[in-house]
Amino acid sequence: MANSRKDRTQPSQATPMPSEMAHPKDSKSSLCPSSPPDTQDSVVFGIVGGTVDSPQVAYLREPQPITDELLALSEPVDPTEVYRIAASCWERGCQHFDGHQCHLIQQIVEGLPTVVKDLPPCRIRQDCRWWQQEGKAACLRCPQIVRTNYSMSETVKKVIKPHLDREIIALREAEIGNGE
Repeated sequence: MANSRKDRTQPSQATPMPSEMAHPKDSKSSLCPSSPPDTQDSVVFGIVGGTVDSPQVAYLREPQPITDELLALSEPVDPTEVYRIAASCWERGCQHFDGHQCHLIQQIVEGLPTVVKDLPPCRIRQDCRWWQQEGKAACLRCPQIVRTNYSMSETVKKVIKPHLDREIIALREAEIGNGE
């Protein structure tokens, strides 16, 4: 299989699975709730349901470690089309992080409507970077987020567009730096 567990990248440390629903500002490690599946400590914490136009995440009672078998269940589509995946935040290694905060969730909170009235039953909340930064406002929007969505709404496209632009600029700068 293309994404063999041993081929995955490894962040600096593994993150324990939380079970509490607190909002700690002093958490030592944070989870990114929109991670790719190829990080060593990645876990599935939700399943994407709903419709293409209106996705809705169903949260698992317990996060499940990513395995080759779990990845195979999502075939033929990309796992991030059907799973919500969390892993250690890459912080400065991520295009959305400025060293202090995640700009992706900031844009989501500023640009997308809430989709639930109450906090979802999310088992990663305690260590979630988005929760730690934006609190309840992040959680009320989180169920509509899908990492890979080929039919995203115009509103979602506008919200993430600044990050797409930054990614394109970074790629171009890397190409120029490599003499391409």
